[in-house]
Amino acid sequence: MPSFRQVGEKQLPQEIIFMSWSPKRDLIALVNKAGEVLLHRLANIQRVWVLPPNENTGKEVTCLAWRPDGKLLAFSLADTKKVVLCDVEKPESLHSFSVETPVSCMQWMEVTEENSVLKSFYNAENESSILLPRLPALPKNYNATAKIFSEEKSDEIKLLGDVRLNALVLGGVSGEIEIYAYGMYKIATITEVFGSCLGLCLSSDLKSLSVVTELTTNTTPEITYFQLDTSLLSEYLPEVTRMARKFTHISTLLQYIKLSLTCMCEAWEEILMQMDFKLTKFVQEKNTTTSVEDEFMDLLLWGKSSPELQELLMNQLTVKGLKKLGQAVESSYSTIQKLVISHLQSGSEALLYHLSELKGMALWKQKYEPLGLDAKAIEDAVTAVGSFTLKANELLQVIDSGMKNFKAFFRWLYVAMLRMSEDHVPPELNKMTQNEITFVADFITENFNEAPELYNQKGKYFNVERVGQYLKDEDDNLMSPPRAVGNQWFNFLQSSASLKESPLLFPYCSEKSLHFVKQQMEAVIDQCLAKPADIIGKSIQQKLCIPLYYASKSEESCPRLISLPSLWNDKSQNLHYVLFRMMENSDAKLFMFRLPTDVSRSVNEAFVAVEFGGSLNSSTCDNSESIHYTCLDARFYEDEVVTLVLRDNNEPEGKDRILALLPLSSIYSDEEADHPFIRDPSKRLEEQCGDIPSITVYLESQWRVLENIKAHYVSVNGVRKVASVLSSNLRHVRVFEMDVEDDGEADEEEEEESHSQDVTEEDLDHSTDDAQAGGIEAADVTEESLES
Repeated sequence: MPSFRQVGEKQLPQEIIFMSWSPKRDLIALVNKAGEVLLHRLANIQRVWVLPPNENTGKEVTCLAWRPDGKLLAFSLADTKKVVLCDVEKPESLHSFSVETPVSCMQWMEVTEENSVLKSFYNAENESSILLPRLPALPKNYNATAKIFSEEKSDEIKLLGDVRLNALVLGGVSGEIEIYAYGMYKIATITEVFGSCLGLCLSSDLKSLSVVTELTTNTTPEITYFQLDTSLLSEYLPEVTRMARKFTHISTLLQYIKLSLTCMCEAWEEILMQMDFKLTKFVQEKNTTTSVEDEFMDLLLWGKSSPELQELLMNQLTVKGLKKLGQAVESSYSTIQKLVISHLQSGSEALLYHLSELKGMALWKQKYEPLGLDAKAIEDAVTAVGSFTLKANELLQVIDSGMKNFKAFFRWLYVAMLRMSEDHVPPELNKMTQNEITFVADFITENFNEAPELYNQKGKYFNVERVGQYLKDEDDNLMSPPRAVGNQWFNFLQSSASLKESPLLFPYCSEKSLHFVKQQMEAVIDQCLAKPADIIGKSIQQKLCIPLYYASKSEESCPRLISLPSLWNDKSQNLHYVLFRMMENSDAKLFMFRLPTDVSRSVNEAFVAVEFGGSLNSSTCDNSESIHYTCLDARFYEDEVVTLVLRDNNEPEGKDRILALLPLSSIYSDEEADHPFIRDPSKRLEEQCGDIPSITVYLESQWRVLENIKAHYVSVNGVRKVASVLSSNLRHVRVFEMDVEDDGEADEEEEEESHSQDVTEEDLDHSTDDAQAGGIEAADVTEESLES
């Protein structure tokens, strides 16, 4: 029999509302009432990192879940209606997406169904990694970029994880359920249940989805169990996996392109905008009738300027300011140019590759048409990406032209201003070629024409700088689009009606900004990938509905850290177990039933009521009829073992609680009961609880008294053999190793630990917590250190 050894204890400054163990590592995630997400290590509950609430993501955390490989943590926020995926190595958001309604529960499951087609897919090398160049890492010196794309090793690896399909299942407060493949892209929207979701479980073979909801009727919340048939996902598992993998590649690339554009916006220098405003002020204040273009052309041709222009150049722009402006523009344009070539174009090429492959899949109608893949919609997405690529190439041409013209213009103006101030002009700057004079003349002619219509929009008459209009999200249309006059290809297309309408040519949005074309591309791609979620969602039908009970007032007053009912998928027998309690009818009993996940079979319902004897050990129980213990919380420790927190009803409130393990073999030892329970579908289960078979169980030695802690909630990890209990005041945490060697040495360690750590809850309440919430603080932690 296992012995429970205490390994850590902590009193936290904020009340904990959620806690969940990592499925692979000795790490526990906590969420407190302040909206902080904290990661703690098993040893002494040392804090690894904390992710504070953020205005962009939100602060009202409603639930959290680990990805099955333990490398990502997902949590939902009610105030912003967002779901955030967080890196376990650093307190950073890797990806987030919006939902229609706040999420009330979530589960992140992994498909364990084996399939010969899937095995070859899992083992095959990813072709895209061979055919496509690796996405360049984004610069680290920009605030808005996600760190996932700022590291050489990261790329898409962290977000996509293992090739094996995993799914993040979200249940909303309005009953809507969404399934996100790899936690990234939605593959199903389900509207078959009613009420607010309390718990859900998608079976590992994808055949069934179990949901427990709370629906308020006549001011009384009713708890109901639903079982939904998701056999379409199971039947087309290889196709769903391949499609989902493509969806997540595309979703990740869209995020990469978005962040690349954000880096370009941050690299763009607003310093050049000051020239436009100073020129506008010059127009408003000067008394002459000559235009700004004429003023600069006179200076270029004759070397003389009007007093007003000289005042503008020498006192407002200044020689030093002009030099700084020239350096800033060159540096900014060079950075943007590199980002377009290395990041924006490589991301677009990869996007075209994956969309083209997805189109090929959609053309295999026998396999992918039932899942909703539409070849025509994907073709529209390919066209949208092509238009975006054309606009990016146009930006490159504008940058190239701007850099040459600005360089010649600033060089000429710098020499002219030195002459005005009668300073020495370096010999290498004193001469200009005819080509450079032409550049300057073209620049002045094109950029120094007054445009009064700009004043109402921008407060200025000029638009000297042409790059920023492509990047900013302020306007959809370009203020100064490039001129097509003299472009031979443009003239050829205009004269050929058949080519102009050809589907082989990507449409060109000459008047639109790069930001607008990107948004248009994202909308088209989202639309083409949204149809499978709708088709798959409509295929999911309700197969079973069991009204359980009316929620009592006492249950509502308890904070729902881990709400009963709890759900679990038994992988070995493909069963759903459902635990619940009906507090008004029988506070001492824990009700349980199990159902097959394959709803196509005849449903063999197995209901049972569990009660705990007057003593936890059968050998010391004097009266088998006496029931003393009430279950406060229960979580599945393993497929066939439940972890419990029990309260002795005979003891005064606040006395010691009990942590116990309950093997299901002691409950379902005889499946063919002499008097099987036959449920009446027209009644709630609580109305029939007297007919449900009741079994008195004794925990024997699989329990431990929790001294000096008013324990109420429990979180467990059967893989790592650990459990944590939380007190009813939500601030006192105690951690146990659940399966340790029961030898003398272990007993001595446990005894020493109990002497050093068994302090009263009142003492902990008045003590100062070391480091104000959690032991060792670290800015980040590497994967190797987490494994250790």
